[in-house]
Amino acid sequence: MKMNHVRRGTGEPLVLIHGLGGSWRTWTPVLDKLTAEREVIAVDLPGHGETPALSGEVSIDTLADAVTSFLGANDLTGVDVVGNSMGGRLVLELARRGTVGTTVALDPGGFWKGWERYFFYATLAPSIRLVRLLQPVMDQLTGSAVGRTLLLSQLSARPWDLSADVARKEMRTFADSPSFDELLRRLAFGPSQPGTDSTAGSVVIGWGRKDRVTLPRQAKRALDRFPSAHLHWFEDSGHYPHWDAPDEATELILASTANAE
Repeated sequence: MKMNHVRRGTGEPLVLIHGLGGSWRTWTPVLDKLTAEREVIAVDLPGHGETPALSGEVSIDTLADAVTSFLGANDLTGVDVVGNSMGGRLVLELARRGTVGTTVALDPGGFWKGWERYFFYATLAPSIRLVRLLQPVMDQLTGSAVGRTLLLSQLSARPWDLSADVARKEMRTFADSPSFDELLRRLAFGPSQPGTDSTAGSVVIGWGRKDRVTLPRQAKRALDRFPSAHLHWFEDSGHYPHWDAPDEATELILASTANAE
């Protein structure tokens, strides 16, 4: 599987996987500090950024197959991985399959239950429709702290602090992703993330106490399915810890994967 990606830095490889509708650029707030110590490979998943969509079914399973193919083709099988949101679920699935090394999953999806599934879908579906409608004025909106707050408050505890450039590019990839709608439905109403008590590398799960997408109560379910995992709470973060707490997120990623060096 050919996937658009950037490769920066030196040291042991570290693969970064973004969430639903995003691209490799979502990692911009932590990229420089990570590349100071690791060789970072940040990908655009199929149907996101500059990577074409998959033909046929688009699901967690088929995305995981695509990432597995990419890792194998680039001699990256068994390396450490970090994912956020849907990307967090993907890296947990890769860990469950035994495809990767140390795994850091930030606010992963796949652990909704009951009404939480409908809440997730009912809040994000209209949000993406609005983001698409607002594309003609998105530069002006993301250039304003007030505009960023209105657009990104579901994802971030402090959207006004996010750079206008990161916000603008995230909103553009959200609107342009041909896979967004299908993946949203499958994430909301499809199978939950299965777990395992045995992985090739250690598993660290990070969760924002102020997450409005994958609610903090879901962290216990994640630990129930990955009982050997370590849980880290981001006390002042929403769904995107690499935006809200970039220094803390960087420290967690580097400390968790340090044994790989």
